[in-house]
Amino acid sequence: MAETVPRKGLDPQGYIAREGSLARVPHAFRPVVAVARDRLLDVFGARLHSAYLYGSIPRGTARVGRSDLDLLVALREEPTEADREAARALGDALDKEFAEIDGVGTLLYGRARLLSEPETYDLGWFVACLCTPLLGDDLAEYLPRYRPDSLLARETNGDLALLLPRWRERIASADGSEESLRPLVRFMSRHLVRTGFTLVMPRWNGWTSDLTEMAEAFGAYYPERAGQMRTAAVRGHEPRGDREVLVSYVDDLGPWLAEEYARVHGIKAPRPDGP
Repeated sequence: MAETVPRKGLDPQGYIAREGSLARVPHAFRPVVAVARDRLLDVFGARLHSAYLYGSIPRGTARVGRSDLDLLVALREEPTEADREAARALGDALDKEFAEIDGVGTLLYGRARLLSEPETYDLGWFVACLCTPLLGDDLAEYLPRYRPDSLLARETNGDLALLLPRWRERIASADGSEESLRPLVRFMSRHLVRTGFTLVMPRWNGWTSDLTEMAEAFGAYYPERAGQMRTAAVRGHEPRGDREVLVSYVDDLGPWLAEEYARVHGIKAPRPDGP
Protein backbone atom coordinates (compact mmCIF):
# COMPACT_ATOMS: atom_id res chain seq x y z
CA MET A 1 0.00 0.00 0.00
CA ALA A 2 1.35 3.37 -0.97
CA GLU A 3 1.94 6.01 1.67
CA THR A 4 -0.46 8.93 1.81
CA VAL A 5 0.82 11.96 -0.10
CA PRO A 6 0.23 14.96 2.18
CA ARG A 7 -1.26 18.23 0.99
CA LYS A 8 -0.72 17.78 -2.76
CA GLY A 9 -3.08 20.24 -4.41
CA LEU A 10 -4.35 21.36 -0.99
CA ASP A 11 -4.06 24.62 0.90
CA PRO A 12 -2.49 24.78 4.39
CA GLN A 13 -5.88 23.99 5.98
CA GLY A 14 -6.30 20.82 3.93
CA TYR A 15 -8.89 22.16 1.47
CA ILE A 16 -8.52 21.70 -2.29
CA ALA A 17 -6.71 24.74 -3.65
CA ARG A 18 -8.13 26.41 -6.73
CA GLU A 19 -6.04 25.40 -9.69
CA GLY A 20 -5.22 27.63 -12.59
CA SER A 21 -5.12 31.39 -13.06
CA LEU A 22 -5.06 33.87 -15.91
CA ALA A 23 -1.42 34.54 -15.06
CA ARG A 24 -0.58 30.93 -15.96
CA VAL A 25 -2.12 31.08 -19.44
CA PRO A 26 0.78 30.45 -21.85
CA HIS A 27 1.63 33.38 -24.10
CA ALA A 28 0.60 31.50 -27.25
CA PHE A 29 -2.96 31.09 -25.98
CA ARG A 30 -3.56 34.60 -24.67
CA PRO A 31 -4.95 35.97 -27.96
CA VAL A 32 -7.63 33.27 -28.20
CA VAL A 33 -8.56 33.76 -24.54
CA ALA A 34 -8.91 37.52 -25.10
CA VAL A 35 -11.08 37.03 -28.18
CA ALA A 36 -13.21 34.40 -26.44
CA ARG A 37 -13.79 36.82 -23.57
CA ASP A 38 -14.96 39.60 -25.89
CA ARG A 39 -17.18 37.36 -27.98
CA LEU A 40 -18.89 35.82 -24.97
CA LEU A 41 -19.96 39.34 -24.04
CA ASP A 42 -21.14 39.96 -27.59
CA VAL A 43 -23.14 36.71 -27.74
CA PHE A 44 -24.79 36.71 -24.31
CA GLY A 45 -24.70 40.36 -23.28
CA ALA A 46 -26.56 41.22 -20.08
CA ARG A 47 -27.73 37.62 -19.72
CA LEU A 48 -24.17 36.55 -18.97
CA HIS A 49 -23.53 36.21 -15.24
CA SER A 50 -19.96 34.93 -15.38
CA ALA A 51 -17.52 32.93 -17.49
CA TYR A 52 -14.53 30.75 -16.65
CA LEU A 53 -11.60 28.92 -18.18
CA TYR A 54 -10.72 25.42 -17.08
CA GLY A 55 -8.37 22.68 -18.22
CA SER A 56 -4.79 22.83 -19.40
CA ILE A 57 -4.78 26.43 -20.67
CA PRO A 58 -5.30 28.14 -17.26
CA ARG A 59 -3.12 25.48 -15.62
CA GLY A 60 -0.28 26.51 -17.92
CA THR A 61 0.24 23.00 -19.36
CA ALA A 62 -1.48 23.41 -22.75
CA ARG A 63 0.29 22.28 -25.92
CA VAL A 64 0.09 24.47 -29.01
CA GLY A 65 -2.03 22.86 -31.71
CA ARG A 66 -2.97 19.95 -29.44
CA SER A 67 -4.94 21.37 -26.52
CA ASP A 68 -8.53 22.55 -26.61
CA LEU A 69 -10.03 25.68 -25.10
CA ASP A 70 -12.40 24.79 -22.26
CA LEU A 71 -15.00 27.33 -21.15
CA LEU A 72 -17.78 27.32 -18.56
CA VAL A 73 -20.50 29.95 -18.97
CA ALA A 74 -23.04 30.83 -16.26
CA LEU A 75 -26.16 32.64 -17.45
CA ARG A 76 -28.56 34.56 -15.23
CA GLU A 77 -31.34 32.20 -16.36
CA GLU A 78 -31.33 28.59 -17.50
CA PRO A 79 -29.87 28.31 -21.01
CA THR A 80 -32.13 27.68 -23.98
CA GLU A 81 -31.38 25.54 -27.00
CA ALA A 82 -30.69 28.76 -28.88
CA ASP A 83 -28.07 29.62 -26.24
CA ARG A 84 -26.45 26.22 -26.69
CA GLU A 85 -26.37 26.62 -30.45
CA ALA A 86 -24.82 30.08 -30.05
CA ALA A 87 -22.14 28.62 -27.79
CA ARG A 88 -21.41 25.87 -30.32
CA ALA A 89 -21.18 28.40 -33.13
CA LEU A 90 -18.80 30.55 -31.10
CA GLY A 91 -16.61 27.53 -30.36
CA ASP A 92 -16.52 26.49 -34.02
CA ALA A 93 -15.53 29.99 -35.07
CA LEU A 94 -12.71 30.20 -32.53
CA ASP A 95 -11.43 26.75 -33.50
CA LYS A 96 -11.25 27.75 -37.17
CA GLU A 97 -9.64 31.10 -36.42
CA PHE A 98 -6.91 29.97 -34.02
CA ALA A 99 -4.55 27.17 -35.02
CA GLU A 100 -3.15 27.18 -31.49
CA ILE A 101 -6.19 25.25 -30.20
CA ASP A 102 -7.64 21.88 -31.18
CA GLY A 103 -11.33 22.44 -30.54
CA VAL A 104 -13.45 24.37 -28.06
CA GLY A 105 -15.63 22.87 -25.37
CA THR A 106 -18.22 25.08 -23.68
CA LEU A 107 -20.28 24.10 -20.64
CA LEU A 108 -23.41 26.24 -20.31
CA TYR A 109 -25.51 26.47 -17.13
CA GLY A 110 -27.82 28.79 -15.29
CA ARG A 111 -26.50 30.49 -12.14
CA ALA A 112 -29.23 28.94 -9.99
CA ARG A 113 -28.26 25.41 -10.94
CA LEU A 114 -24.57 25.96 -10.28
CA LEU A 115 -25.39 27.23 -6.79
CA SER A 116 -28.13 24.68 -6.07
CA GLU A 117 -27.82 22.28 -3.14
CA PRO A 118 -27.76 19.10 -5.31
CA GLU A 119 -24.82 20.51 -7.27
CA THR A 120 -22.78 21.76 -4.30
CA TYR A 121 -20.37 18.81 -4.44
CA ASP A 122 -20.37 18.42 -8.20
CA LEU A 123 -20.79 21.45 -10.45
CA GLY A 124 -20.31 23.80 -7.51
CA TRP A 125 -17.01 22.14 -6.61
CA PHE A 126 -16.00 22.23 -10.27
CA VAL A 127 -16.51 25.98 -10.45
CA ALA A 128 -14.88 26.72 -7.10
CA CYS A 129 -11.81 24.52 -7.52
CA LEU A 130 -11.20 23.78 -11.20
CA CYS A 131 -12.41 26.94 -12.97
CA THR A 132 -10.51 30.20 -13.43
CA PRO A 133 -12.64 33.40 -13.47
CA LEU A 134 -12.67 35.15 -16.83
CA LEU A 135 -15.73 37.41 -16.66
CA GLY A 136 -18.30 38.55 -14.12
CA ASP A 137 -19.03 37.80 -10.47
CA ASP A 138 -17.12 34.73 -9.30
CA LEU A 139 -19.59 32.10 -8.06
CA ALA A 140 -16.89 30.56 -5.86
CA GLU A 141 -17.62 33.34 -3.36
CA TYR A 142 -20.98 31.68 -2.67
CA LEU A 143 -19.67 28.12 -2.37
CA PRO A 144 -17.97 26.25 0.47
CA ARG A 145 -14.40 25.04 0.56
CA TYR A 146 -13.84 21.39 -0.27
CA ARG A 147 -11.79 18.53 1.09
CA PRO A 148 -10.80 15.44 -0.93
CA ASP A 149 -13.25 13.21 0.94
CA SER A 150 -15.69 10.41 0.13
CA LEU A 151 -18.66 12.78 -0.22
CA LEU A 152 -16.86 14.70 -2.95
CA ALA A 153 -15.81 11.45 -4.61
CA ARG A 154 -19.38 10.13 -4.64
CA GLU A 155 -21.00 13.30 -5.95
CA THR A 156 -18.46 13.96 -8.71
CA ASN A 157 -18.03 10.53 -10.28
CA GLY A 158 -20.43 8.14 -8.59
CA ASP A 159 -22.65 7.86 -11.68
CA LEU A 160 -20.44 5.81 -14.00
CA ALA A 161 -22.85 2.85 -14.06
CA LEU A 162 -25.55 5.16 -15.44
CA LEU A 163 -23.22 6.56 -18.08
CA LEU A 164 -22.00 3.25 -19.53
CA PRO A 165 -25.21 2.46 -21.50
CA ARG A 166 -24.98 5.90 -23.13
CA TRP A 167 -21.35 5.26 -23.99
CA ARG A 168 -22.30 1.96 -25.64
CA GLU A 169 -24.87 3.79 -27.75
CA ARG A 170 -22.31 6.37 -28.83
CA ILE A 171 -19.84 3.65 -29.81
CA ALA A 172 -22.50 1.76 -31.76
CA SER A 173 -23.59 4.88 -33.64
CA ALA A 174 -20.05 5.92 -34.62
CA ASP A 175 -19.21 5.18 -38.25
CA GLY A 176 -15.92 3.50 -37.41
CA SER A 177 -13.69 6.16 -38.93
CA GLU A 178 -10.68 7.62 -37.16
CA GLU A 179 -12.43 10.98 -37.17
CA SER A 180 -15.48 9.64 -35.32
CA LEU A 181 -13.69 7.31 -32.90
CA ARG A 182 -10.72 9.44 -31.82
CA PRO A 183 -12.80 11.99 -29.83
CA LEU A 184 -14.62 9.13 -28.10
CA VAL A 185 -11.34 7.48 -27.11
CA ARG A 186 -10.07 10.78 -25.76
CA PHE A 187 -13.24 11.56 -23.82
CA MET A 188 -13.80 8.10 -22.34
CA SER A 189 -10.11 7.62 -21.48
CA ARG A 190 -10.03 10.88 -19.56
CA HIS A 191 -13.32 10.18 -17.82
CA LEU A 192 -12.19 6.74 -16.65
CA VAL A 193 -8.84 8.02 -15.41
CA ARG A 194 -10.51 10.81 -13.45
CA THR A 195 -13.03 8.38 -12.01
CA GLY A 196 -10.25 6.00 -11.03
CA PHE A 197 -8.42 8.84 -9.34
CA THR A 198 -11.40 10.09 -7.35
CA LEU A 199 -12.00 6.51 -6.24
CA VAL A 200 -8.70 6.67 -4.34
CA MET A 201 -8.60 10.45 -3.75
CA PRO A 202 -9.61 10.33 -0.04
CA ARG A 203 -6.87 7.82 0.72
CA TRP A 204 -4.32 9.65 -1.42
CA ASN A 205 -5.39 12.82 0.40
CA GLY A 206 -4.87 15.41 -2.29
CA TRP A 207 -5.88 16.68 -5.70
CA THR A 208 -4.34 16.72 -9.16
CA SER A 209 -5.74 17.22 -12.66
CA ASP A 210 -2.72 15.65 -14.36
CA LEU A 211 -3.86 12.41 -16.02
CA THR A 212 -0.51 10.69 -15.53
CA GLU A 213 -0.45 11.54 -11.82
CA MET A 214 -4.06 10.43 -11.50
CA ALA A 215 -3.26 7.05 -13.04
CA GLU A 216 -0.22 6.58 -10.81
CA ALA A 217 -2.21 7.45 -7.69
CA PHE A 218 -4.89 4.94 -8.67
CA GLY A 219 -2.35 2.24 -9.48
CA ALA A 220 -0.80 2.47 -6.02
CA TYR A 221 -4.06 1.16 -4.53
CA TYR A 222 -5.20 -1.10 -7.39
CA PRO A 223 -2.02 -2.60 -8.85
CA GLU A 224 -3.97 -5.25 -10.73
CA ARG A 225 -5.60 -2.49 -12.82
CA ALA A 226 -2.67 -0.08 -12.86
CA GLY A 227 -1.56 -0.96 -16.38
CA GLN A 228 -5.01 -0.35 -17.83
CA MET A 229 -5.27 3.03 -16.15
CA ARG A 230 -1.80 4.14 -17.25
CA THR A 231 -2.66 3.20 -20.82
CA ALA A 232 -5.95 5.11 -20.56
CA ALA A 233 -4.02 8.18 -19.39
CA VAL A 234 -1.79 7.97 -22.46
CA ARG A 235 -4.84 7.65 -24.71
CA GLY A 236 -6.39 10.65 -23.01
CA HIS A 237 -3.44 12.69 -24.28
CA GLU A 238 -2.76 10.89 -27.56
CA PRO A 239 -5.98 9.17 -28.67
CA ARG A 240 -6.26 6.82 -31.65
CA GLY A 241 -9.57 5.86 -33.22
CA ASP A 242 -9.66 2.25 -32.04
CA ARG A 243 -13.07 0.61 -31.52
CA GLU A 244 -11.53 -2.27 -29.55
CA VAL A 245 -10.27 0.20 -26.97
CA LEU A 246 -13.75 1.64 -26.55
CA VAL A 247 -15.31 -1.81 -26.26
CA SER A 248 -12.79 -2.73 -23.55
CA TYR A 249 -13.82 0.39 -21.65
CA VAL A 250 -17.54 -0.40 -21.64
CA ASP A 251 -17.19 -4.18 -21.23
CA ASP A 252 -14.31 -4.45 -18.75
CA LEU A 253 -12.66 -1.44 -17.09
CA GLY A 254 -15.81 0.68 -16.91
CA PRO A 255 -18.13 -1.91 -15.29
CA TRP A 256 -15.45 -2.96 -12.80
CA LEU A 257 -14.74 0.66 -11.88
CA ALA A 258 -18.45 1.46 -11.49
CA GLU A 259 -18.98 -1.51 -9.16
CA GLU A 260 -15.92 -0.74 -7.05
CA TYR A 261 -16.86 2.93 -6.86
CA ALA A 262 -20.34 2.11 -5.59
CA ARG A 263 -18.86 -0.29 -3.03
CA VAL A 264 -16.37 2.26 -1.69
CA HIS A 265 -18.24 5.59 -1.96
CA GLY A 266 -21.84 4.82 -2.89
CA ILE A 267 -23.85 6.15 -5.82
CA LYS A 268 -24.19 9.77 -6.81
CA ALA A 269 -27.48 11.37 -5.75
CA PRO A 270 -29.90 11.53 -8.71
CA ARG A 271 -30.35 14.80 -10.60
CA PRO A 272 -33.66 16.02 -12.02
CA ASP A 273 -32.33 15.79 -15.57
CA GLY A 274 -30.32 12.60 -15.10
CA PRO A 275 -26.51 12.09 -15.08
